[in-house]
Amino acid sequence: MLDIKNLHVKLEEEDKRILKGVDLHVDAGKVHAIMGPNGSGKSTLAYVLSGRDGYEITEGAVALDGEDVLDMEPEERAAAGLFLAFQYPIEIPGVGNMTFLRTALNAQRKARGEAEVSAGEFLKLIREKAKTLQIDPEMLKRPVNVGFSGGEKKRNEILQMAVLEPRMCVLDETDSGLDVDAMKLVADGVNALRDAGRSFLVITHYQRLLNHIQPDVVHIMADGRIVKTGGPELALEVENNGYADILAEVA
Repeated sequence: MLDIKNLHVKLEEEDKRILKGVDLHVDAGKVHAIMGPNGSGKSTLAYVLSGRDGYEITEGAVALDGEDVLDMEPEERAAAGLFLAFQYPIEIPGVGNMTFLRTALNAQRKARGEAEVSAGEFLKLIREKAKTLQIDPEMLKRPVNVGFSGGEKKRNEILQMAVLEPRMCVLDETDSGLDVDAMKLVADGVNALRDAGRSFLVITHYQRLLNHIQPDVVHIMADGRIVKTGGPELALEVENNGYADILAEVA
């Protein structure tokens, strides 16, 4: 599903290397988690995958289902099935949530040569998805994320994911700032989307999210590289002992 080979990235405006040879392979239907200390490059990896400006790829390759991602514009990556849930979702005043979601869905369907969804079909779809995620219908009528709590913003991100049904979902610290109940709702929304044709890359600081979203593989990232890979027990090791022992071991 996702294949990253020897990815090196630096900031465009300053000669600062952030990713220093990332190798990562995510099979279809699998959930991979990335953990690591602050400044290790986790969010940069998410941004580079989605095509955010401000980064220069100096070496390496990224493929989604065998297609070169790095040559695609951000909207082309989205249409190809790549989705990024932000750590800090932004507000979009003046743009209704329903309008935003339907426009996004139909733009992607059009890019793939599929028929657009009618207003009636979309209304039925969005009501079903919102009910599953326990989203208040009134939230759908408001501008995107405007006045939303942290938990509402994150649930709105998962709602977008549920509507668009991407194949490769990248979650950048979706659990940050959430209380236990909100985090469980977000995790339930993610788990409801798990299937053999969809993969997840979950970036997190905390084991607590991984208690709800059981990963198949856990990676530890430090200084721009993935330094250790293992099963779910690796996240428990970090939770109990921190990163110091692992970093000392790989050093």
